[in-house]
Amino acid sequence: METDSKTPARVPRDFESLRSTIIERKANMPKRLAQVAAFALGNPDEIAFGTTASIAAASDVQPSTLVRLAHHLGYDGFSDLQSIFRERLRDRTLTYEERLVTLEQASGDDEDANLLSGFISAASQSVNRLAATVQTDTFTKAVDILAAAETIYLIAKRRSYPLTAHMTYAFSKLNIRHQIVASPNGVDPEMVQFATKNDAAIAASFSPYAADSLSQAEALADRGVPVVAITDSAFSPLAARATCWFEVAEADFAGFRSLSASMALTMALPVAIAERRRKRTSTKSTKSKME
Repeated sequence: METDSKTPARVPRDFESLRSTIIERKANMPKRLAQVAAFALGNPDEIAFGTTASIAAASDVQPSTLVRLAHHLGYDGFSDLQSIFRERLRDRTLTYEERLVTLEQASGDDEDANLLSGFISAASQSVNRLAATVQTDTFTKAVDILAAAETIYLIAKRRSYPLTAHMTYAFSKLNIRHQIVASPNGVDPEMVQFATKNDAAIAASFSPYAADSLSQAEALADRGVPVVAITDSAFSPLAARATCWFEVAEADFAGFRSLSASMALTMALPVAIAERRRKRTSTKSTKSKME
């Protein structure tokens, strides 16, 4: 085993635990190990399908670095580490029909009660994890950015779309000018071109990341528009382009992933933005009367 290896107390045996371990330890990893770890979380399918040689070439490291990373994380070798990515792929590629069969096989005597309990448990785990990890400073920074924006652009696709749908409702009720980037006629790329540095965006995407969300957030960031991201990893391509970002790791039940923690966050943001603006308006009014 290499001298830079360090076996954790518990070797992660599922992808979410592995992801959390890598994020927790990335600051103390040697440079090359951190590089390949970032590649692994950003390209999990490549790790699952690839050979040692192809993965090393794609991540621009020596094949021996893959073995070193595996040892560093406590695995017997790279194939042991790779098995976690292959198991993730198997779970992710289950069809909805297969997920329902899995639920049926594991439901026990009271199918309805167990199913409901499973989803409630996943939701509770997600919210508790967010409560334990979210940084108040990050939330304050995000609110500062968004409260100062003339227009807030909302970007999310596929499974993440309900987050922006809810924020659209909340912003409308709170008189906050916004634009949801979800046109039925396919003009989203043109829509984001109207944004200026005086605006801001909220973008949400989770692995496997929606390509349109990434490209639209990148286009905004390239033009100097602040982007507040909601995503699931420090190695997410969305986090890399964001002005500030929230890490939200949602739990799942039988392959059906919760949105509970993400929804709690997107419920808090509009209210906090409205309150920040109200206080600023009140302060300006008070100063004006004193002059």
